[in-house]
Amino acid sequence: MAEIKAADVAKLRKATGAGMMDCKKALVEADGDFEKAVEAIRKKGKAIANKRADREASEGVVLSGVTEDKKNGVVVVLNCETDFVAKNADFIALTQKFLNQALADLPEDLDALKALTIDGVSIADLVLEQTGVIGEKLDLSYYGKVSGECVVNYIHPGNRLATVVAFNKALPNEQLGKDVAMQIAAMNPVAIDKDDVSEEIINKELEIGREQARQEGKPEEMLDRIAQGKLGKFFKENTLLNQAFVKDSKKDIRTYLKENDPELKVVAFKRYGLSN
Repeated sequence: MAEIKAADVAKLRKATGAGMMDCKKALVEADGDFEKAVEAIRKKGKAIANKRADREASEGVVLSGVTEDKKNGVVVVLNCETDFVAKNADFIALTQKFLNQALADLPEDLDALKALTIDGVSIADLVLEQTGVIGEKLDLSYYGKVSGECVVNYIHPGNRLATVVAFNKALPNEQLGKDVAMQIAAMNPVAIDKDDVSEEIINKELEIGREQARQEGKPEEMLDRIAQGKLGKFFKENTLLNQAFVKDSKKDIRTYLKENDPELKVVAFKRYGLSN
């Protein structure tokens, strides 16, 4: 049997984040083979993941960031089971590591993000490793990306809500970008403007409006007109440019942008928030 040195245990712990005893046990089982020990820890994570597959990973960390040139921004979400883990500094650092890799490589989608490697290990396998270390179900559940001439991000205190927003040109001041990113966080718009709202959402809102009017006893021939009126209110409350500015409700976001630069436009945004 190979001699298990403290330096080997420390090296494995640094590579995987597993506890000292777990690392020593893995090295003993692998007869000192470092790669086999890493694989053993990963298998433990897979076993825990399978065992806890039916658990709800509704807690977690939501982070956003922008590339150095401010042309791209991403949002990454790593879920866990408990608030205790979500607030752990190492768990937040792990999510930040995934965010940094996403900003470096700008993958197209979530699967592509999971396939990226950090120090030779795929992000998907790193999630499995940490499942074994933490003992909870972990899930890298969301990745969103935007691009533009200027991108701004916002992370709400507590790491449960984050946004990125892209503009068509450089901003006249930093505060404007922050204001719009925070507006998206606070008001959760479904689209930039009414023309960007999907047919599915429009049809759903029209049906809700008709049914509400019907329940109120309105005549059948008036239902469509009433539903259209309710749809207009929906656009005003749920599309970014038509929403009242949270810092000055006398103006909407469209007006706020024009006051600062008539040519400034929002071209894309992403928002993710964990439900309370």
